[in-house]
Amino acid sequence: MEPNSKRREEYRAKHSSLNLHHNRALAADKSSYKPGNMFARFIGLIALVAVCFGVAWAAHMYFTIHSAVDGRNGGGLATSAKITNRQPISVLILGVDQGIEGRHDRGNSDTLILATANPQKNTATMTSIPRDTLADIKGDPGDKYFMFRVNSAYEIGGSKSSVKTVSSLLNVPINYYVEVNMKALRSLVNAVGGVDVNVPFDFSYDWCDFHKGKQHLNGRHAVAYVRMRKEDPRGDYGRQLRQRQVIEAIAHKAMSVNTISNYRKLVDIFNKYVKTNLTFNDMLSLALNYRGCMSNLNSGFLQGHDAWIDGALIQVASTKELQKTSNKIRKNLNLPVETLDNEETRQNELNDQNNHVKWDDPNAFTTYQIYEQNADKPAGGSNSGYGENSSSSTSSSSSSSSSSSSSTWKFHW
Repeated sequence: MEPNSKRREEYRAKHSSLNLHHNRALAADKSSYKPGNMFARFIGLIALVAVCFGVAWAAHMYFTIHSAVDGRNGGGLATSAKITNRQPISVLILGVDQGIEGRHDRGNSDTLILATANPQKNTATMTSIPRDTLADIKGDPGDKYFMFRVNSAYEIGGSKSSVKTVSSLLNVPINYYVEVNMKALRSLVNAVGGVDVNVPFDFSYDWCDFHKGKQHLNGRHAVAYVRMRKEDPRGDYGRQLRQRQVIEAIAHKAMSVNTISNYRKLVDIFNKYVKTNLTFNDMLSLALNYRGCMSNLNSGFLQGHDAWIDGALIQVASTKELQKTSNKIRKNLNLPVETLDNEETRQNELNDQNNHVKWDDPNAFTTYQIYEQNADKPAGGSNSGYGENSSSSTSSSSSSSSSSSSSTWKFHW
């Protein structure tokens, strides 16, 4: 054998023994493979697989809801600056009556609730606005409408008109809207497993029985609970209270972890019944960063006074009531208080001066009048309240002698 070959063999033998020793040092002894250790490794493997599946499922859930919400509402991917920076926000919640009792037209907004959330203070407000409240209707492209019930804004110009009208009524900025078809309420309540409410008194409505005290409602009962009005001694104000109860209960449930298992149902509801200018990222950020606001919720309503105007019963909010409501909402938005100066306060001032309405009188007003938009005389020469600009009408109006042409209003409640 050549000397070099011999040296190579000796080198291999030496290093292979070192490698074997090194491998044995890294390898476990057979005696260490105990049944308990094998079981622990198996459980660890299962846990790892479960985590992977959980992450994949969560990602699937996220993108499914993301696609459904943003696809339905035409929203973008970005979170709005206000929500990203955890600033106070306001949201107008509109409950529209399409799909209820056979309706398929746009309809009016049966429910109007202005909600605010301030994550810096961890406070929230929820203010119901009676649907019959007299308001200066904004957002009509043809500028045909003036003073009428606030819920008609939705029929005239959809969510945008409702937002403009409520914003002007209370002198508060409204950042977002959520438009919910009332037909969705049943499915929404069922999707979160029902809601618990404190029923104020015994009553029955739409073949559903309610008993004073705490009661768990499914979707069908929730719809009946929020729609009943005539049997409530407080009328529409009592119904507003019950609406806020259900909405608050749904909000609490929707932010709970247990609701995630029903996300597909919630996605379907969003696809069919909900319109909003909030993106999915907005809603996710709200759920994560604004949830503390729900622990300190100030719930209330805009109080109106009954008034008979041209044969129709309307709710007229006093300037004092409008100011008080505006102050509460502006404060929670970290905005300075401002004195209200809008069409509603002007109408109140003219009625105070000319018709001597007494806001502390519990009886319905019979002398409250609507004055022309840009003049201090009764519109149309009567105590009417809502109209279509007659100058935009094709008829040359046989009764135009009672008022000037461009500001004449043709009234019909």
